[in-house]
Amino acid sequence: MSSLLGTAAGTRSVEWNARPRSVTPGRQRWDVKPVLGRPRTAEVLAAALRRIPGITDAQANPVTGGVLVRHEARVHAADVGRIVRRAVTLIAGDPTGTGGRPTPARPAAAPAPRADRGLVVRPVLAVGGGVAAGIALVKGSARSRQLVALGAVTAATATVLRKAWDRTTDASRNAARPGDERHPLLEIVGPHRRRLSRAAALSIACQVSEIALGTFLGWTGLVLIKGEAAPLARLGLTTASAQLLGLAGLVAAACAAVAGLSYASNLQWRRLGQDIEHDWRSRTYRHVQHLELGQLEGERTTRVAGALTDDVGQLGAFFAGPANEVLQLGTSLALLVPAFLLLAPQIAWIAFLPIPVVAWLSLRHQDKAAADYAVTGERRARLGSQVINSLEAGATVKSFCTEDHEAERIDELSEAAQESGRRTDRSTIRHAETVRACTTASMAGTLLIGGRSVLNGTLRFEVFSPLIGLPQMLLMRMSRLGGIVDQYQRTLASHDRVQRLRALPVEADGTGGTVDVGKVRGEIALDHVSFAYPGRTPALENLSMTIPAGQVTALVGATGSGKTTIARLLMRFQDADSGSVLLDGRDVRELPRHHLRHAVGFVAQDPFLFDGTIADNIRYGSFDASDEAVVEAAMRAEAHPFVAALPDGYETLIGERGAALSGGQRQRIALARAILKDAPVVILDEATSAVDNETEAAIQRTLRVFAADRTMLIIAHRLSTVRHADRIYVMDQGGVVAEQGTHDELLAQHGLYASLWQLQAGEPAA
Repeated sequence: MSSLLGTAAGTRSVEWNARPRSVTPGRQRWDVKPVLGRPRTAEVLAAALRRIPGITDAQANPVTGGVLVRHEARVHAADVGRIVRRAVTLIAGDPTGTGGRPTPARPAAAPAPRADRGLVVRPVLAVGGGVAAGIALVKGSARSRQLVALGAVTAATATVLRKAWDRTTDASRNAARPGDERHPLLEIVGPHRRRLSRAAALSIACQVSEIALGTFLGWTGLVLIKGEAAPLARLGLTTASAQLLGLAGLVAAACAAVAGLSYASNLQWRRLGQDIEHDWRSRTYRHVQHLELGQLEGERTTRVAGALTDDVGQLGAFFAGPANEVLQLGTSLALLVPAFLLLAPQIAWIAFLPIPVVAWLSLRHQDKAAADYAVTGERRARLGSQVINSLEAGATVKSFCTEDHEAERIDELSEAAQESGRRTDRSTIRHAETVRACTTASMAGTLLIGGRSVLNGTLRFEVFSPLIGLPQMLLMRMSRLGGIVDQYQRTLASHDRVQRLRALPVEADGTGGTVDVGKVRGEIALDHVSFAYPGRTPALENLSMTIPAGQVTALVGATGSGKTTIARLLMRFQDADSGSVLLDGRDVRELPRHHLRHAVGFVAQDPFLFDGTIADNIRYGSFDASDEAVVEAAMRAEAHPFVAALPDGYETLIGERGAALSGGQRQRIALARAILKDAPVVILDEATSAVDNETEAAIQRTLRVFAADRTMLIIAHRLSTVRHADRIYVMDQGGVVAEQGTHDELLAQHGLYASLWQLQAGEPAA
């Protein structure tokens, strides 16, 4: 009975922690309490979900507590729900209470003895160690007390660093993909390992020079106080003036070395980061250009762009900065800790006492700052969005006399953003000042305890003087530990997203031999073709039709009847689920895609124009075309009159997506581009829907001449566009052919086409 109650309570807890907000085919949105205000938990949950087969993407927002899950159509929505709840259960049940990673399930029988031993052995060791340390501190010698203190500092430092290491190794495991043998960082560096070695060598040399500079300055103080420095005396510099002169030269040389090596190392790291970013972006974008079109359409476009910009930039940014800081920190530890243990072990513990404190503060601050920055960024984004909306809706605002209302809304959002910014600033300043206080306390403690050792003769002043200021260098670098760990995890997450993008399937090419564009007749046939978009009803079902070579064929019908799908299958933007699409009797799936697409000119209803000149957009894909050919194509597309009227003519810049042109002008530019391509097959998908009737009539006259000896497929809603076609197919819902014939023949049938003609033209069928 108690187990049943426990199970019920656990179920209610999960229901409270994770509730579905919306469930649509292929996508679910959830409200998940455990990720609210916990960026690392959100990142771990999203990474865990993305590794589940069938889930294509997962995103978790620590500001809103929302989780978005996209999945393949074959995965049932209920299964996705169970997966999400299971992942949330693992995170919500994290015994550390830190919202850490989900732990994998273990066999029930084996781990129990280990857990029992751990529960007994660890407390015994802790108590025993504490008792031993207490006895050493109370009854031991000064040397033993120093060793116990140093051991405590070392243990605390190891504990903090182990926590940071656990985070990084967990992030590394999350980023690793099946079959990967190399660490993600080595894969990111790729062919630049030699450059990485050079940059690392320069950083190490720079850090050694910086420590040497601190040592020389300590010797200078020693000469001023005692009149000599023993190490310099052994070199033959016996007088104070000679030693000061020699130290001046050493300090100058060390300063020059630090400056030169710092410049060279930073330059090498930055160039390495830029080269890594460039290489990954170039190789990834080249892969993206060959992806299946379905992978680039819709919401995936924003994720692809994010991977190519933000994520690839993060790969380079890590090596341009944090990687260098890690090496400097490691070099400082490797040099200073042995130096203190060998030369001044009695003050080593006080010199390095702040290290675990600073490391813990840095990691803790990074965790808190991540959530604060997320909240601040979200509120600033809302403020910016509202400002833009209010300005763009200026006419609406003024017509409803709501200027004061909009000003109050901006005030409220601005105050919220201001408060978040103040909270973040307070946290950052408090952290910086705490670190400064720790380093100052360390220096004061080192001076007091070290000075006492010097006075009682247990530590030579010649050894103590050069070591005084060196630990501060290490402590200041240690304050960046949290940021380094955070950047490392971000880099692994970015690498994982980029690798997922590069794992998307590219377009499969045909293996049926080449296509000579000059010999293409242009006969198109669909043989029992069926096709359905993912998660939708079939757009085409067992469709057969023939588009004769050298004729104008039209497709008309209601929206969703499969007209554009036929064009996409012919262009191989998609492949048929069953049946065959044939060009001159050859299955288009067997033809090389580039050869096929060179043979087909395509103009979409909403054509894309690039940011550039009108001439560049007409010449796109036919880059070697002459200016005369560009103008001739524009004249055939009825674009020349409006282009010639522009101040800069064909050199007019049209902005992104042709924003400077009207819809009809953009369509005429795209039509001119297809005419210039001069392909034996031309597909016009609502290519003149945005032009006026007079312009359309002129374009149709031109197209009748252009269509001679080539196959033209015209897709249109406006029947006046296709009335002169040699054959018209009337499509009905479900991708079936309801009627076919010429314009006059279809009117005589008094069927669907005749009804559409009467609705559009206002003329009854004859």
